Amino acid sequence: MSHEVLHHVHESPLVMTIPLAVLAVGAVLSGAAGYHWFVGDGMAEFWGASIKILPENNSIEAAHHVPGWVPWAPLVVALSGIALAYLMYMFRPELPGMLAARFRPVYLFLLNKWYFDELYDWLFVKRSWQVGLGLWQGGDRAIIDGFGPDGVASVARGLAARAGRLQTGYVYHYAFAMLIGVVALVSWYLAFGV
Repeated sequence: MSHEVLHHVHESPLVMTIPLAVLAVGAVLSGAAGYHWFVGDGMAEFWGASIKILPENNSIEAAHHVPGWVPWAPLVVALSGIALAYLMYMFRPELPGMLAARFRPVYLFLLNKWYFDELYDWLFVKRSWQVGLGLWQGGDRAIIDGFGPDGVASVARGLAARAGRLQTGYVYHYAFAMLIGVVALVSWYLAFGV
């Protein structure tokens, strides 16, 4: 990182550190305090019907009988990772860059989180966007707006434009229109006698 960015790096203030410490202690102790109910003898009463455990396949009970190295493996791997990171970034800061250059494909694969975000984006986000676009263009614009508010408004505008062309502002045009109306009414009266 640049010297400017490195200059602004600092530890969180106590107003953040103290609540995090309280939450961390609570997370560790709640597992120890609730062990009896979560996975111990009181498990059936605690979980009730929310977890179905078959008598012939009690995986929670079977987890208590794994080899001794299995429960320690996550702690050993985590502490090894912390020690390796401390060694690489505190004592040999050139080592991460050399490893990244030497194992570039592996580095890029891990840096991009196994390309999971890209796969998720291609598989779900883009497909959802295409479905939404199709519903918006084909459903909302074409059907709802076409036959609904926009369709009615465009028909009203078209009829108003045609009616507006009939009104020229000349008196003789209006007199001629009234004369046609009178002839139509008299013809109707003579033809049907109503």
